[in-house]
Amino acid sequence: MSLLPSTRCLNLLKKCKSLNQLKQAHGQAIACGLGHNSFALSRILALCAEVRLQTGTSTAADHAWKLFQSIHRPTICICNTAIKCLLQNDDLSKIFQVYSTIWRNGMYPDDYTLPYVLKACLKLESRFNGEAVHGSCLKLGLEWFTVVGNSFILFYSGFGCMGAAGKVFDEMPSPCVVSWTSMVSGYAKAGEVGKARLCFDQAPIKDGGLWGAMISGYVQNSCYKECLYLFKLMQLADVQPDEGIFSSILTASAQLGALDTGMWIHRQLTRSGFQLSTRLSTALVDMYVKCGNLALARNLFDEIPDRDVVCWNVMISGVAIHGDGENALKLLLEMEAAGLQPDDITFLTILAACSHSNMASEGLMILDKMCNEYKLEPKSEHFGCIVDLLSREGLLQEAERIIQRMPSSSSSSEEAIAWRALLNACCSQGDAQLAEVAAERLFKLESHSGAYTLLSNLYSAAGKHDEAKRVRKMMRDRGVEKSPGSSSIEIGGSVHEFVAGEKTQPEFSSPTT
Repeated sequence: MSLLPSTRCLNLLKKCKSLNQLKQAHGQAIACGLGHNSFALSRILALCAEVRLQTGTSTAADHAWKLFQSIHRPTICICNTAIKCLLQNDDLSKIFQVYSTIWRNGMYPDDYTLPYVLKACLKLESRFNGEAVHGSCLKLGLEWFTVVGNSFILFYSGFGCMGAAGKVFDEMPSPCVVSWTSMVSGYAKAGEVGKARLCFDQAPIKDGGLWGAMISGYVQNSCYKECLYLFKLMQLADVQPDEGIFSSILTASAQLGALDTGMWIHRQLTRSGFQLSTRLSTALVDMYVKCGNLALARNLFDEIPDRDVVCWNVMISGVAIHGDGENALKLLLEMEAAGLQPDDITFLTILAACSHSNMASEGLMILDKMCNEYKLEPKSEHFGCIVDLLSREGLLQEAERIIQRMPSSSSSSEEAIAWRALLNACCSQGDAQLAEVAAERLFKLESHSGAYTLLSNLYSAAGKHDEAKRVRKMMRDRGVEKSPGSSSIEIGGSVHEFVAGEKTQPEFSSPTT
């Protein structure tokens, strides 16, 4: 029995793989009398969201918008589909026109409309529009829908408004595990890691996503010991880690120098047959590099089949921090030969390698290559490396002139990086006069104890004790506090941190007299 023409048209729509095919199927739908059929129109709009292929200057989003405008009385389903299509094609401004159409035609947004509109508000960084949507939501009583509540949590978290996000969360009748995960991620992103952990502990159900959000949150806030401890609790809870969690643990291990933990993760991945992605392989290379095992890092790096720019940057950075400028330059040549274009981070690591290897002329050539061959604008970090490079060669005056050439658009924090590099060099070489100039600039740019301490130590080493006292008094008068030094060591798989002057560690023992 042959299919009805309308049924054949709908089946044809399902087979569309390109925008041209979609337009042809649309024409067939009109010919079959489905030009005003809500289901057919909604299906065509949905396909516009899936079809990204461009034909000339026309795009799927353009076709969807023209189609939507041609519909005299679109249903709420059609409006939702149009909003989704526009969102997926990043045509965000038109979303609010569709949203206005809903109200203008006497309809009301539903629990499918609001999450899409809120995502558009967040992408456009339009907090005002999002709050207006929230007001409408409260009038309609849609805040009781879990998916809507979750969308508002994500919206307010995106702006760092955790008070508003928390209020939405507290008023949700039945928050799901996604709600708890969104709150943990939001607190962590806002730097409120204590509240994130409290929220994590209170969650009635903890899936892998929630564990991952808290572990990632610890890494984001440099709480690396807490990250490793939570990972142990996760293992006791028999929750299987995913790639994101493994990457976070490797980052924490790298920052703490916990080589045993990092190697254990590597063995577990190998034994379980876990497919190492480029991202995860890069995290392993980074861990080995920062834990001091450059040979293992290079062996693993050479085995990665699809090395991207991030992967190359990590390997070059590893060579750089070990002071091997010559091999860093060789890696740059290998990277270019592989057909990859270095970015500003690549050049930053190369300049750092040249600085640590006293390769001033090579460093200046790299800077020239960055500016003239790759047309990349140097940032404050690049200037800081060049300043350090020249300073190590004793060219302090030249280094100062480089700082003066920094672009006027540089922020105070960016400018401080370069002046701090010059101050360090002046203190190393005993140039008190130029050190005073650099320190005075830093005093105006930031309130940090480092500049005061360096200048005070320089005066003390030069026998200018009155000047050293003056700097320390200035530091006290301005309320600048010196952070105590700290170090960490891994013993038996556990990381122990020691802070200068601290006597709370059980391993601490007073010196015998």
